[in-house]
Amino acid sequence: MSAVTIYHNPRCSKSRNTLTLLEEHGVSPDVIRYLDTPLDATQLRALLKMLGMGARELVRRGEADYKQAGLSADSTDAEVLAAMVKYPKLIQRPIVVKGDKAVLGRPPENALELIG
Repeated sequence: MSAVTIYHNPRCSKSRNTLTLLEEHGVSPDVIRYLDTPLDATQLRALLKMLGMGARELVRRGEADYKQAGLSADSTDAEVLAAMVKYPKLIQRPIVVKGDKAVLGRPPENALELIG
């Protein structure tokens, strides 16, 4: 089985549940605490490509940083990407990666698609 990576925020219940679910299925993923080790634009673009999403689909609009970054429904993907680099709390979580595929662990069971 190729390596599995989870971009994890331990304060997020979905992220914790996804990590637990992976472990219950015998997967010991590489855990990247992306708030402690923020992603750069290149890494985020790669994740977006694996997810098949645009940046606006991955942003958390309910975070205070969304307003702080000056984002709105009219913001471009480039503006949103730049904001997620500056304010990593804006990134939806968790993201689980295996090989060249990734899923958003919302709900946590989405991660099973990668390991099944």
